Amino acid sequence: MASTSITEPVALAEVDTAPSEASLRAHEDKLRRRESLLRIVVPAAIVVLLLLIWEWTVRANNIPHYILPAPSLILKTLFDNWDTLSSALWFTVKLTLLALLAAIVGGVLLAIAFALFKWVEIGLFPIAVILQVTPIIAIAPLILIYVSSTTAALLLCAWIVAFFPILSNTVIGLKSADSNLRDLFQLYKASPWQTFRYLLAPSALPYFMAGLKIAGGLSLIGAVVAEFTAGTAGKETGLASRILESSFRTEIPMMFAALLLVSLLGIVIFIVFAALSRLVLGHWHESEMRRER
Repeated sequence: MASTSITEPVALAEVDTAPSEASLRAHEDKLRRRESLLRIVVPAAIVVLLLLIWEWTVRANNIPHYILPAPSLILKTLFDNWDTLSSALWFTVKLTLLALLAAIVGGVLLAIAFALFKWVEIGLFPIAVILQVTPIIAIAPLILIYVSSTTAALLLCAWIVAFFPILSNTVIGLKSADSNLRDLFQLYKASPWQTFRYLLAPSALPYFMAGLKIAGGLSLIGAVVAEFTAGTAGKETGLASRILESSFRTEIPMMFAALLLVSLLGIVIFIVFAALSRLVLGHWHESEMRRER
């Protein structure tokens, strides 16, 4: 009896001191918010530090603006020429997104054909590889000759660069479905559509999202490189044309301002697709699930 009376308070004390589910969830949320804050604050602090060093170096050594402009001068040039740069930015954004959309549609449809029909993969995959390994700057002049519309030629160049990562990653994802699950679907006489919808598509989705993050940046690179090659001028031109014009006129701050917009656009594209990948895969796939560290 005495031992029972002693152990019962101890057991009750252990139950009372055990962390509840709500407290564990609150702790995990706190760690998640801390990690998210660190992901923003640390890179921002490093960038600000580098900009301050850049500004101090230019001012301390009296470096002329036509050799290396200070960050403050670049920002001033950006605001002073915003009307011109904003229209060029919008043109580059449209060109990049249209090329990426075409790459997604073409890459996914062709990847499905590759996965379902072996002869299609045997016949067309080498052509896709040739397009990928050939530098776009080498074939862009030919495209500009054969395509009458300059905008269509630029779009085609950007599409070629962004197309292969979507195709390659999606094909790998479609082929990476578990063979045992394939046998199970065949055992239960699943239709080809049911196999694709419930097995192949979920298996390919993480690979597709990885290819999408790569293709987003490549479509921007393709658009800029194509416009550099075309050397277009006028109102309906992108940021690459502003950089070329500035180099011809030795307006180095303007060049840096346009280059800053190109870099920011690339960063925004990556952040958007990274967030989309986390939204789509964060609840079920290991690559995006967050764990307590």
